[in-house]
Amino acid sequence: MLKGRSLARAIVLQTLFELDNENAWSKNYDDIMMRNFAEFAGSDALLPFIKTLLHNVISKKSEIDKVIEKAAPQWPLDRIAPIDRNILRIGLAELFFADHAQVPYKVAINEAIELAKKFGSENSSKFVNGVLGTVYKEMGEPGKHDKNDNIQEEDVVAAFCYAKHEGDIYLAMVHDIFGFWTLVKGKKETGESDEDAIKRKVKDEIGVELIRVRDKLGESSYKANNKEGQRVKRNVTYYLVELPFVDLNLKKEGGLDDAKWFKLSDIKDLKLYDDVMDIATKAINILISE
Repeated sequence: MLKGRSLARAIVLQTLFELDNENAWSKNYDDIMMRNFAEFAGSDALLPFIKTLLHNVISKKSEIDKVIEKAAPQWPLDRIAPIDRNILRIGLAELFFADHAQVPYKVAINEAIELAKKFGSENSSKFVNGVLGTVYKEMGEPGKHDKNDNIQEEDVVAAFCYAKHEGDIYLAMVHDIFGFWTLVKGKKETGESDEDAIKRKVKDEIGVELIRVRDKLGESSYKANNKEGQRVKRNVTYYLVELPFVDLNLKKEGGLDDAKWFKLSDIKDLKLYDDVMDIATKAINILISE
């Protein structure tokens, strides 16, 4: 059952769907919104959020639609399913116009994907994911390079996971909400060693007990928003990790939506972040030299 701002977004979506279906964008949308609000029994505390989001979508619809057309050129706007079209409008309105101290960028994208999963078709969430992920990347991942002398730092471990099976080497990758295949990774707990942190994250994230933590592959740092929307600097250490070749059981939270095994030769066809590609190159060179 939807609640809180997820419910508020659903009310906005229903209102936009009605306006779109009737091509009645000049209609008094407050009346439609209040009818939907009453029907879904939303809390009065949600009304300011609903009104602001709905106003942003409608007042900026022309600009938002141009962004959709640019990000999904193979899909003319009128060929996109009405539900998907309006979920994209909501997601883009939050990316561009929301108070990001209240709605961090990744939250905006993740909430749009959840709307697509609940109200769209089987492929809606992947479509919304791809479009919003493309836009976010083209925006330059805003806030990533903000200066903040008081920024907190987090130590993170990342695992380049592989397994040997019937003469082949397989890689375990996870898929994020921005459309990229990436590595299992997570924040270290206080006093935890890198090896213990990797064992815990691999077990928690994809449900596998690892065989061993091997070579250290490198380090990097980047800035991001944590779950509370605060800016943090994440210091990542990458490791080569051997797993048994067993089914992956993804824990679908934290911005991940899939996990798969790929043959070593398949990695060239995957959409990867630059830092992951660098680490993958180093790891593959180690594996094929053995």
